[in-house]
Amino acid sequence: QVQLVESGGGLVQAGGSLRLSCAASGSIFRINAMAWYRQGPGKQRELVATITRGGSTTYVDSVKGRFTISRDNAKNAVYLQMNSLKPEDTAVYYCNADILKYYWTSSTPYWGQGTQVTVSS
Repeated sequence: QVQLVESGGGLVQAGGSLRLSCAASGSIFRINAMAWYRQGPGKQRELVATITRGGSTTYVDSVKGRFTISRDNAKNAVYLQMNSLKPEDTAVYYCNADILKYYWTSSTPYWGQGTQVTVSS
């Protein structure tokens, strides 16, 4: 079984920083793209940032210049460094990974359980 476990959420004042981590474990042959999503109160889940296995990244416009996604392929982990946080960044943050369990299978998306980030004004 494959699991994604997130950590690093919490309460921070506006302008502060947090670093989210997400580690995948279980039967994993390879992880392709990894990503962070978030869902704020009363909002739909939105894609925040993505990173390919080779390290190419994309960001939603609202976090460009403030958030940085990175990964460690040896640890099957993805990170989200969040700086200059704003109250509108308040949300549950979810990691997502496109995982091949075996070399002969196709990839499947897996989700973490979510971690709460609250930014106070």
